[in-house]
Amino acid sequence: MKNAILVPGRPDKDQYYDPNLPSNSQNYWFAWLQRQLILNDILAASIEPPMPFRPRYNEWVKEFERFDVNPDTVLVGHSCGGGFLIRYLSEHKDLKCGKVVLVAPWTNPDNDPESDTADFFDFELDPEFPSRTDGVTVLVSSDDYPSVIETVEIIERDAPSVEVVRFDGRGHFKNGTLPEALGVLV
Repeated sequence: MKNAILVPGRPDKDQYYDPNLPSNSQNYWFAWLQRQLILNDILAASIEPPMPFRPRYNEWVKEFERFDVNPDTVLVGHSCGGGFLIRYLSEHKDLKCGKVVLVAPWTNPDNDPESDTADFFDFELDPEFPSRTDGVTVLVSSDDYPSVIETVEIIERDAPSVEVVRFDGRGHFKNGTLPEALGVLV
């Protein structure tokens, strides 16, 4: 059976602790996409790493590896979660998976200390990581954060086999649905 692992991004600390907001793994379009995948017979789960507002790679790996990743597994990452997937797939050269969708991926290319990512993005992108998947699609909007645009430029330069789909007016993809990601996965 196909399965999907969804990896959310890095929220602000205030957002993370706001009792009126959904958990990080259910925010934005994650709950909607998880439900749509389930309706298409793809068992879907979102990771919920501890204190994602100050991401630590080893903590995210521990949470991610609770789930089975195999050639039938599709992966979706948003923002910092997309950056996590790039690093994880770059470092796990023996791993094969299904389709990968990176939504507004971010790797803190300017090493902004306010983002408190420590060594989260201390890695070299493996230009061959897409060859161990059924295809990598990046969704990016022209009005996203400059550091996201820069991250996508790095991905395009270092892993040219990645498909980049560009949008206008979608910002950082924080709306309640994401049919473009679903269309890639089913």
